[in-house]
Amino acid sequence: MIEKKIIHKHLASGRWFRFSLMEQLANVGTDVERAIRWRNEGELDDSKLAVERALELMDFTIADPKNKRRLKELLRVRAMLADYFMGINEFSFTDEFWQNYFYDFNYAAALARGK
Repeated sequence: MIEKKIIHKHLASGRWFRFSLMEQLANVGTDVERAIRWRNEGELDDSKLAVERALELMDFTIADPKNKRRLKELLRVRAMLADYFMGINEFSFTDEFWQNYFYDFNYAAALARGK
């Protein structure tokens, strides 16, 4: 069995679960945005690392018990993200789609923080 290296050790210890779903997805979106930007700038190694971080954060979000009722949607988002960056982009998503999708979570999280 291959043991997966945890990138966000400080979040894996349970801190991630203290964030709201909006905050969790806003953080995923930050790494998705980095992955897009670096890929478009030709920084493929940096882009790959950002994708790995985003997918790990999605895994934490999926594992969060408070998100159980959203599990189906979260699993689909994770699968489509992985396909977009590392597969054949079967669903024909675009950078703009992902930027808009995660922007909404950033906006909601900012509103919740009073910003």
